[in-house]
Amino acid sequence: MNDVITVFLVDDHELVRRGVAEMLEADPGIRVVGEAGSVEQGRGRILATLPAVALLDVRLPDGSGIDLCRDLHGSAPQVRCVMLTGYDDDEAMYAAVIADASGYVLKDIRGSRLIDVVKKVAAGRSALDPLLVKAVRDRLRSGPSADPRLIDLSPREREVLGLIADGLTNRNIGIRLSLAEKTVKNYVSSLLSKLGLQSRTQAAVLQLETRTAFPLAAPRA
Repeated sequence: MNDVITVFLVDDHELVRRGVAEMLEADPGIRVVGEAGSVEQGRGRILATLPAVALLDVRLPDGSGIDLCRDLHGSAPQVRCVMLTGYDDDEAMYAAVIADASGYVLKDIRGSRLIDVVKKVAAGRSALDPLLVKAVRDRLRSGPSADPRLIDLSPREREVLGLIADGLTNRNIGIRLSLAEKTVKNYVSSLLSKLGLQSRTQAAVLQLETRTAFPLAAPRA
């Protein structure tokens, strides 16, 4: 049993979870140890089971699997995340690279191919297309001109945005800036509203793209 790869599934469709679980467990070297239908359920159950691989749907009822991937990268880095989606979405693939996902596959993937991806990721290798990763990194290095929406942010909101882009949780941001976690949450909600964004991942991508062109304000004393 020590050689068995443990997998956790997060998808809001039960039939999809059942189908994926059946495909994976057709291989005796893989065992599905849990399932969830939302970001909130998935976060708690993954931290409780600590699987080798988490298969995360990109679009979930209460948020994004990519945001969950970012959270897990900080709280349980031993869990390798693979994004599983029905949409061939360039923005989501870009965000998956930023979130340090180990793979990105479409739901129409063949069972044998999905098993190969899970085994590759569990072995510590990336299943992302190297050309995609290079394209994302090149885009981050070149960076477009500053987004005018950032001008509307207060200095503190810009600090929080920079730390979100660095992958910090609200709790860690609070520790870094000597703020209560609830206060950080309020800043996050405010900056997302000003930027017209819906998720931390979108905000992180925006900040990473514009960081060289629009540096953060110096931290307050």
